Amino acid sequence: MLLAALRPPRPRTPHTVVSFTSTFDAMEAERLCQQAGVPGRIIPLPVEITAECGLAWSMPPDDETRAAFLAAVEGHLVPDGLYTLLV
Repeated sequence: MLLAALRPPRPRTPHTVVSFTSTFDAMEAERLCQQAGVPGRIIPLPVEITAECGLAWSMPPDDETRAAFLAAVEGHLVPDGLYTLLV
């Protein structure tokens, strides 16, 4: 436990964070992204974002990844919001 306290904090890097209106939508987005090969992962909703669901999808902040995400979820769900944050 003491070693963790001495370790320097991890540097924060920019990510695109997607919020959802329900846990189902967040989990469905994860499934669709995994099938389509979109890089990213489910994370707890950052405190900077207000949404009905406590989960979010975090992915690299480039336009190609954002377009791949939107293509993967199109026709299946509508994201609540897309944000660029330091995560």
